[in-house]
Amino acid sequence: MSKTALLFPGQGSQKIGMGLYHYENNPAFKAVFDQANEILGFGLTEIMFGGPDDSLRQTENTQPAIFLHSVALFRTLDLKPQAVAGHSLGEFSALAAAGVLSFEDALSVVRKRGELMQKAGTDNPGTMAAVIGMADEKVAEICSQATEGDNSVVVPANYNCPGQLVISGHETAIDRALVLLKENGCKIAKKLPVSGAFHSPLMQSAYEGLKAELEQLVFHPPVCPVYSNFTAKPTTSPDEIRSNLLDQLLNPVKWTQTLLQMQQDGFEAFTEIGPGNVLQGLVKRTVKGAALSGYE
Repeated sequence: MSKTALLFPGQGSQKIGMGLYHYENNPAFKAVFDQANEILGFGLTEIMFGGPDDSLRQTENTQPAIFLHSVALFRTLDLKPQAVAGHSLGEFSALAAAGVLSFEDALSVVRKRGELMQKAGTDNPGTMAAVIGMADEKVAEICSQATEGDNSVVVPANYNCPGQLVISGHETAIDRALVLLKENGCKIAKKLPVSGAFHSPLMQSAYEGLKAELEQLVFHPPVCPVYSNFTAKPTTSPDEIRSNLLDQLLNPVKWTQTLLQMQQDGFEAFTEIGPGNVLQGLVKRTVKGAALSGYE
């Protein structure tokens, strides 16, 4: 019997109109969306359904929007997770699906996380860049070369699939890295339209704020192993899950390593739950012969 892992997407999968079809056609889904508006105290669903795009792309809105879409969808499906993982923000969706965090707690902390990351991006400006067509180790080496002390830092931020990374840091260091990458034969290396240097040391102020939030929440034992972005390993320890969730903010999302670990642990099928199909594409390029499915 093949094992199936449930995967939950992160920032970048949002789009205007997300969830509207289910909202209009599925009462259970609608109930979760309506509850979310009450918890947050404003009409998040209005931004999701009608935009404007600028509002939906603000990190403080994007993160709860994707979380809400993913979790509402999961709740309408009759799925018993054997393992879960989420890409960056998606780790919160995975924790809600695995019963680690209550829906109310997870939604509130995701909104707070988005606010904290947006503020950190304003207070300590930085950016991110996509790097395609170069070995992971070589990219990490170039980031080290382009970093100048604490004043101008660039680090790998997302190991998305083999040969596809995102780097993050101060703009000056990113610019140096882009030059070095191209000099070393990288196919594509370009800046991304983001509001901060996520998964890098520039998120330190967001880390402090999130730490205070997470310390107030109850983390329950999960119904299945949770694969962490920070370690790329499975765990069922509530304390470890909390700690990994926090460390994720300042460290790279090890998605490639997570998928390979899942494959090693006997997972042959992967189901993406949430807007878009980005993660299915990453699985395809990482785990040869994987069975893929999705609900969006």
